[in-house]
Amino acid sequence: MRRRMVWVGLAVLAVSCASPPERTKVAELPVRDQWAAGAPAGTVPEGPWWEALGGTNLAALVEEALAHNHDLRQAAARVEAAVAQARAAGAALQPQLSFGGDAGRRQQVFVGLPIPGREGVPLVSRSTSYGASLNLSWELDLWGRIRAGQSAALADLQASEAAWRGARNSLAAQTARAWLALVAANHQCKLARATRDNLARTAERIEARYRQGLRPALDHRMALNNLAVAEGLVAAREREREAAIRQLEILLGRYPAGELDARAPLPEVGEEIPAGLPSDLLERRPDLVAAERQLAASLTRVKEAKRALLPRISLTASGGRTSNQLEDLLDSSFNMWTLAANLTQPLLQGGRLRANVRLARARAREALENYVSVVLRAFGEVETALVAEQKLREREAALAESVRHAREAWQLAEERYQAGLIDFVTLMETQRAVYTAESDWIQARRQRLDNRIDLYLALGGGFGSETAAEAENVASKD
Repeated sequence: MRRRMVWVGLAVLAVSCASPPERTKVAELPVRDQWAAGAPAGTVPEGPWWEALGGTNLAALVEEALAHNHDLRQAAARVEAAVAQARAAGAALQPQLSFGGDAGRRQQVFVGLPIPGREGVPLVSRSTSYGASLNLSWELDLWGRIRAGQSAALADLQASEAAWRGARNSLAAQTARAWLALVAANHQCKLARATRDNLARTAERIEARYRQGLRPALDHRMALNNLAVAEGLVAAREREREAAIRQLEILLGRYPAGELDARAPLPEVGEEIPAGLPSDLLERRPDLVAAERQLAASLTRVKEAKRALLPRISLTASGGRTSNQLEDLLDSSFNMWTLAANLTQPLLQGGRLRANVRLARARAREALENYVSVVLRAFGEVETALVAEQKLREREAALAESVRHAREAWQLAEERYQAGLIDFVTLMETQRAVYTAESDWIQARRQRLDNRIDLYLALGGGFGSETAAEAENVASKD
């Protein structure tokens, strides 16, 4: 899969030498000099960001997903189709040569011609002919109509290639999120089991004292109720874990058998990553590149439609040999040839050509509005992720402090309950507070990691240096 896509990338580079349209400059595009949410200064990191996020475990899963995911293979097939379309669009620029061969046998009847001695019998003539020819045709693209069509097709090819890179980015992000969801689910399961075990020990102690007449029946029943709720929570967490396993297996292209093991600690979130400049995003994000290439293709097709109104000049030539004997085809005495020039000027087309111009202009306006909309959404995604980076860091720190206080409160409540200074309801509330605080802290850490993935994806990082290195490596081997 990877080698195949690197080959496609090399084919893209080869075809793109036929001058695709230049990058479109949109005057009304709202681009600021700096991010409103603020970001550390520096260059956006290139390469596989998931290695820094999840280490070798996550890197291996992402590589497996990129190699076997069927949605990504669909995107790769679309790139190959765009390569073929670009080649087909430029074929009309070259002379078209064809070979023809024919053989025929003919019988004629001459009615009314008298034949002495054979009155009433018509004259019959039979003949055999053989021929071979080469036919050449070439349209002179004086106005650039065919070149405009080929340039638009090359822009479509670049858009498809950018969409494929975007699909790789998206698949890597989906795999990373699914892996983090599974790791977090494992931690939630571990926490739920630990909470259940603690409540089981508490229920055993209360039951023993209840049988000794030291605790009321209400404390006994409430302890058993807490234990039953904890058992149900363990089952719910295990169900979430099983669902997370199967979701990740599907992304990896595996059968969802629930056999994947991802027991690992939640990775630490590193320092803030630099976001670069907003203008850099236009060249770095694959979806923005694809939208701009679609706009360029639409504008170029307006030129193609306009030039279809102009005359077309074509040259045709054919040469060959013909004879009634097959062996005469090797004799130059039976040569024949023709050479012609043709000028065609559309006059009455029922308004079809001018309607095509209006259609191309409307689609170009649609592509322009789509490009501006995609750019605005991209800026919004980066700004949102930058703000969330700070707020989620603050929330994680606050919840970590909450966990510390909840554990200390639980220890104090245990001691005071044993001394008979508080009732069981107070002890139960402190136990629940510990579980809630730790569960929320795990969830906050996962949300912060998810947001870091969103920021990497919003910035368009992930494949620049890797793809170039792979292509160079394969080219050197081939």
